[in-house]
Amino acid sequence: MGSVIPLKKSANSAYLELKNLLGDKLEKVENLVNLKLKSDVSLIEKMSEHHLNSGGKRLRALLTLGSAKLSGYELGDRDINLAACVELIHSATLLHDDVIDESSLRRGIKTTNSIWGNQSSILVGDYLLSRCFEIMVDDGDLEVLKLLSSTSAKIAQGEVLQLQHKGEADLLEDTYINIINLKTASLFSAATKTGACLAKCNEKEKKSLESYGKNLGLAFQIADDTLDYYGKDKFFGKEIGKDFYEGKVTLPLIIVFQKGNKEERNFLSETLKKKKRNEDDFSETLALIYKYKAIEASLKRAEYFVSVSHDSLGIFPDNEEKKILQNLTSFSLNRSF
Repeated sequence: MGSVIPLKKSANSAYLELKNLLGDKLEKVENLVNLKLKSDVSLIEKMSEHHLNSGGKRLRALLTLGSAKLSGYELGDRDINLAACVELIHSATLLHDDVIDESSLRRGIKTTNSIWGNQSSILVGDYLLSRCFEIMVDDGDLEVLKLLSSTSAKIAQGEVLQLQHKGEADLLEDTYINIINLKTASLFSAATKTGACLAKCNEKEKKSLESYGKNLGLAFQIADDTLDYYGKDKFFGKEIGKDFYEGKVTLPLIIVFQKGNKEERNFLSETLKKKKRNEDDFSETLALIYKYKAIEASLKRAEYFVSVSHDSLGIFPDNEEKKILQNLTSFSLNRSF
């Protein structure tokens, strides 16, 4: 299972260390992203600025920059350009996500679709993706172009796969892992592999950073899904029970279905088939989650991916960048923002 990670070590400080290490470059990424938001159509600019400025950790951009630095990339601004590209892909998918999920809140702020409507939000998401592809074409690296364009396709496939299995209480854990691998982990791994591509790393080093990002992304998403049943709005801007009310089957529910008796499984099946779920449904489901310790079990699964992510960087020489990136793996489980 890999080395034992001190998960209670200050997870937030690892993120802040990475941000401090790359602060100057991250500021340039922000400037480039803001430049790409410019449009002759004022509504596009207004909506994209609202969305991009509504918070966010810029974690994927930081992973691109950090991986490039770990790999030895020093000359030029390609890391800044491609970190902005990764961030724009992420932002576009969030705009589309909010429409699909009919979300009214993200990071504690009103979503773009709740203010300007679904049609405009979908189109602005498409606009951000088109701006992202402009950056990739300007960069001119076919390997990176293939990597990031295929990642955009994977994210869309993950969304469709999740919709296909919406409301299935008997969802297999393997299917769930496949969904979050496509939806979330694929962009994490693309971000970290892009850093290796920039530095012209060998295939082993590229695969190492790709594995680091993929497993970090899996742990991050499992933890995020688990927060739906115990998180705090004020810290995360996340509506508690949101996934449940939308009929999304995530790991805590899968674990309850695996461990529950026939009556409890029937309750879950019937509840998730309903067009709408109410507070009583959520309370009863929450009782089952606590009964079967599904939160603890879910986070235990995530710990495995944290360990794999941490160990994936073992082939790189010990230095400050490696230490910070390895410490960052615990951030996915123990973050408070």
